Amino acid sequence: CVNTKRNKSVIVELRNITRKRFIPMTQFTTELLNFLAQMQDIDEFFRSSLETAMNDLLQAELSAFLGYEPYDKVGYNSGNSRNGTYSRKFETKYGTVQLSIPRDRNGNFSPALIPAYGRRDDHLEEMVIKLYQTGVTTREISDIIERMYGHHYSPTTISNISKTTQENVAAFHERSLEANYSVLFLDGTYLPLRRGTVSKECIPIALGITPEGQKAVLGYEIAPNENNASWSTLLDKLQNQGIQQVSLVVTDGFKGLEQMISQAYPLAKQQRCFIHISRNLASKVKRSDRAVILEQFKMIYRAENLEMAVQALEDFIAEWKPKYRKVMESLENTDNLLTFYQFPYQIWHTAFIRQTSLSLLTKKSNVKRKRRFFFLTRRLWNVI
Repeated sequence: CVNTKRNKSVIVELRNITRKRFIPMTQFTTELLNFLAQMQDIDEFFRSSLETAMNDLLQAELSAFLGYEPYDKVGYNSGNSRNGTYSRKFETKYGTVQLSIPRDRNGNFSPALIPAYGRRDDHLEEMVIKLYQTGVTTREISDIIERMYGHHYSPTTISNISKTTQENVAAFHERSLEANYSVLFLDGTYLPLRRGTVSKECIPIALGITPEGQKAVLGYEIAPNENNASWSTLLDKLQNQGIQQVSLVVTDGFKGLEQMISQAYPLAKQQRCFIHISRNLASKVKRSDRAVILEQFKMIYRAENLEMAVQALEDFIAEWKPKYRKVMESLENTDNLLTFYQFPYQIWHTAFIRQTSLSLLTKKSNVKRKRRFFFLTRRLWNVI
């Protein structure tokens, strides 16, 4: 209960920081989700993220001031160069961060991000978190810094500074993954995207649980809609990043996905997500019957063993088939409905892909209902 309240307070904090923007799936939020899933200290997560981001931005700011990157030949005989760093502690609401303030040899560089003698600045930490987790444009970042510190950076300069955090995004997509996963979740979520006009586009996303029980976001793709090509690309990437074996794959039932999984991981068992099936049932029956049908359907995946689950399914279909023949026939023909019963009891809950997705994605569906946010196509890869 304490952890639940704690996580809710973090989500509220994120909403306050992002104000009018929906929180996208950035590298920042990916790491945050892992902390939430593992019930780790959220204050420490924010503190370390602030420390990393602020130090990265300070180095990038010096590069912009000098006009060249470290070790760039352009800097030879330029009349000024880097001259090490000095340390300063900076107090934030999440704890003390240790900053390494870079210096130039001529002593002319004064970082705009850190006040000359400041030891604390709540606006600064809010800004850094916002820049780290959202897809604001370079012009917006330039305006933010100018309003806060009276120091103007051109959009081009800000774009150069932002390359530092883009390297972290690239590292996320190229990182090595575990060789074995007990459970792999494949689900498509939708985010608003602007391609001339604003429309929702699919983000096929892969979530994983290791044999030790650790949950993580493994990868994602971007597509106008959920299709075979995007899922095939994502599965290929997961293999290239090192995933060799998966015990159980839970899917949303997208047509063609099961065959692709069999080709990529022939030894993996497959399970249809019960939450997706429940929602499909609810949409096809009368409102007056909906509550009773869904409650009875729950008894199937709450059974103590496979035999009892099979019996509950047969009874459920027999009772409702006279009234909803096509719906029940569709359920009869659904493959991989009870696969999870072949596995230890401890992972039975993984039959609910949507529930697991929401726990890892900071209850994103609730945020969507209260926030509007859309992305430019060229930026979406970096802001997720």
